[in-house]
Amino acid sequence: MKGMRRQRPRIVFLIGLVFFLVAAGVSFGGQPQENPSGKKEQKNYSRQTDPSLYVGSETCKTCHEDMPIKGFFKNYEDSPHFVTTLDTKKGPEWHGCEACHGPGKEHVEGGGDKTKIFTFKGVTAQEISARCLDCHQYGEEHGNFARSVHLQNGVGCTDCHDPHHAKESQFLLKARQPDLCYACHLDKKQQFNRPFHHRVNEGLVKCTDCHNQHGGFQSRQLRATGSQDLVCFTCHTDKAGPYAFEHESVKIEGCAACHTPHGSSNPRLLKRAQVNLLCLECHAFSVGAGPAATPTFHNQAQKYQACTMCHTAIHGSNSNKFFFTP
Repeated sequence: MKGMRRQRPRIVFLIGLVFFLVAAGVSFGGQPQENPSGKKEQKNYSRQTDPSLYVGSETCKTCHEDMPIKGFFKNYEDSPHFVTTLDTKKGPEWHGCEACHGPGKEHVEGGGDKTKIFTFKGVTAQEISARCLDCHQYGEEHGNFARSVHLQNGVGCTDCHDPHHAKESQFLLKARQPDLCYACHLDKKQQFNRPFHHRVNEGLVKCTDCHNQHGGFQSRQLRATGSQDLVCFTCHTDKAGPYAFEHESVKIEGCAACHTPHGSSNPRLLKRAQVNLLCLECHAFSVGAGPAATPTFHNQAQKYQACTMCHTAIHGSNSNKFFFTP
């Protein structure tokens, strides 16, 4: 027993040493741990400014115009990125193909050696996005992409955009909205197929009207305040208020307190088929403080089931605190 007690500090020390080495990233195989791709992950793109390293887009055109993909360079000439070749104020590192793929002198001298130039295949989403954000990081739309949910989950710029062969001319998208979003968000696709839904499939509303796909400071990357109502009021202006008598649930939780934003089997995208059951989720007798409970004289029979038969101004009123018809 005494021997065991003497060995306890040594055992504790060894266990602590193992945890320290693991946290420090030391491999027990004797070799340092590396990125599986064999390359150091690049989170920031630093452009080389030596003009002698660049050959220009016309040199790229001599080979890539006859690529197996028909019209490879012609599509690029019709794209928004082609205007970079017209900018005379910036150096060659900002012009044309080499603005994205890096200097091409060694690539040309190597007879088209792909290891001598940056290719967008086989690299991480962070590396790809770092090159795109070197131009597109400014402004509210793209400023938060480095910390966005998409990039954190390995979704980079080229997963949605194609600078050479975009299917959609606007924003160089690979596919039409919302098909591009549905490729990952399958649960939202079935919601938009429900009988009552926002007209996203019909092309009247887009996912990006409500969400900032490039990241933001709100939950679910919404283009909204914490109560998530400003997005809804963009279209539903008649519900915006302000009102003299506010509905507490709408004021605190936002529209999603009663409505499902993407689609529902119930009219008006309500969460419940019966309106009174939706109201009773808040307006019920409870021990603590909260919304006013349903009065005892209310008849919950079928005839009087919908609370909104009387409380018509349910989103807010300027004349009646019980939201009766003005």
